Amino acid sequence: MYDIKWIRENAAAFDQALTNRGAEPLSAQLLGLDDTRKIAIAANQAAQERRNALSKEIGQAMGRKDIAAAEALKAEVARLKEAGPELENAERAASEALHNALAAIPNMPQADVPVGSDEHGNVIRSVQGNRPEMVFAPKEHWELGEALGMMDFETAAKLSGARFVVLKGSLARLERAIGQFFLDTHTQVEKDGLHGYTEVNPPLLVRDEVMFGTTQLPKFKDDQFGTMRPPNDDELVELGDIYAGKHGDIVFPLMRAKLEQLRQLWLIPTAEVPLTNLVSGKFLAEAELPIRVTALTPCFRAEAGSAGRDTKGMLRQHQFNKVELVSITRPEDSNAEHERMLACAEAVLRALGLHYRVMTLCTGDMGFASTKTFDIEVWLPGQSTYREISSCSNCGDFQARRMNARVRGADGKSLAYVHTLNGSGVAVGRALIAVMENYQNADGSITVPGALRPYMGGVTRIARA
Repeated sequence: MYDIKWIRENAAAFDQALTNRGAEPLSAQLLGLDDTRKIAIAANQAAQERRNALSKEIGQAMGRKDIAAAEALKAEVARLKEAGPELENAERAASEALHNALAAIPNMPQADVPVGSDEHGNVIRSVQGNRPEMVFAPKEHWELGEALGMMDFETAAKLSGARFVVLKGSLARLERAIGQFFLDTHTQVEKDGLHGYTEVNPPLLVRDEVMFGTTQLPKFKDDQFGTMRPPNDDELVELGDIYAGKHGDIVFPLMRAKLEQLRQLWLIPTAEVPLTNLVSGKFLAEAELPIRVTALTPCFRAEAGSAGRDTKGMLRQHQFNKVELVSITRPEDSNAEHERMLACAEAVLRALGLHYRVMTLCTGDMGFASTKTFDIEVWLPGQSTYREISSCSNCGDFQARRMNARVRGADGKSLAYVHTLNGSGVAVGRALIAVMENYQNADGSITVPGALRPYMGGVTRIARA
C-alpha cells in the first residue's frame, strides 16, 4: 500500500518502478483521484464550517430580536443540512476510490532488483551442492509413490477432486518427519546465530481484513478458498428468485453479491497471513524487534491461474503443508534480515543433502507485495530440472501500511511503519518430492536422509511391503 503524499512528491520514480514491473504508469490517475478527494473533503468541511458560523449568527440575530434575519439564516442551515449527506457520500466515495486504486498496485522493487518481464529475467545468485549421480533413469515422484503403493491420487480425486493426494504408510510418515525436522531446526538457535524463531500455532481461518493486510485481498480473491454459512429461508427464496431470472440481465452480479454476504472466513493460503497479522494495528517498541515467528500449517490455494500446469503429482496442490518464516523488523534492518531468512531456509536443504540454486527474481516475476525476492529452486532428477521450493521476500512497509503496524523510535515519539518479511522454510510437500527423487534407488526404494532418520524411528529405507 502506498502513501499518496509520497507518490505526489516522487511521481517520476513511482511511474518508473511500475514500468519496471511491467505495469502502466499511474501517478497522474492517482493524483487525479487524490485531487477529487481533497475537493470533496474541502466542500464538506466548508459546509460544516458555514453551518457552525450560521448557528452563531442565528444566536446574534435572535439576541437583537431580528426575527426575519434569524429565519433566513435558519433556512440556509436547513439547506446545508439537507445537502450534508450528499457531501459526506461524495467524500466517502472519493476516499474509497483512491484507497481501492492504491490497494491494487504492486510494491516497488528495490533499486538492485534485476529488471525483466518474466522468469527468464531472473538471475542466479548461487548454486549449492552436487546433483546426485544415478546409473539408472530416475523416475518422477508420483511414479515412485504409486509403485510403492503409498501415494494415491485416484482415491484423493474421489474424496475431493483434482489436485489432492492421499499419502500412506512410510511416505505419510516421511512427510510428517520433514515438517517436524524443519520446525525443530528453525526454533533452535544455532552457533552461527541462525534460526531461533518462535513457534506459533495460528488459526487456519481468518477474516477479510487479515487477508487484506497481507495483500491476498482484493486482487487475488479468486486464488483463495473461503467458508460460507448456510443461507436462511428468506435468503434461499431470494437466491431462488435471482437464479430463476426474475432480475433480468443482472442475475450473475446479484448472485455473486448475495453469496458474498454468506461468506464468513477465508482458509489461509500460507501461514504468512496470520503470522504477519500478529502485529496488525500495533505500535511496537524498538526493543521488541525483530520479531521472528514460524509455523507448520496446512495451506489452501484454489490455483485459479494454473489450469493445465503440473497436473501430474504433488507439485501444485489445493492443500499442502508448509513451514513458514515471518520476521517483523525496523526499516533499517530488513535487508539484513532478508539475507538471514534466506540462510535459514538454505540450511534445512543443506542438512538434507539436496542440490539447489538461489535465484534473485526480476521485477516482472516478483510477488505483488514484495520489494525483493529470493527463490530457492531444488533439483528434481525425475524432471531433470529445478523447481521452486522456497520463496523469501522482503515486503518493506507495504503490508505494514495496510495493517497499520508501526514501531516507536528510541526517543519514544517518532513513528515508522515496520518492515515485514516472509519465506518458506520450506514447503513440506515439495521437500518430500525432492527427497523421493534425489534419494531414489534403482529398485524403486527410497533411502531416508540421515537428518530424518531420528524422526522415522531409525528407518533407513522405504520400500514396497
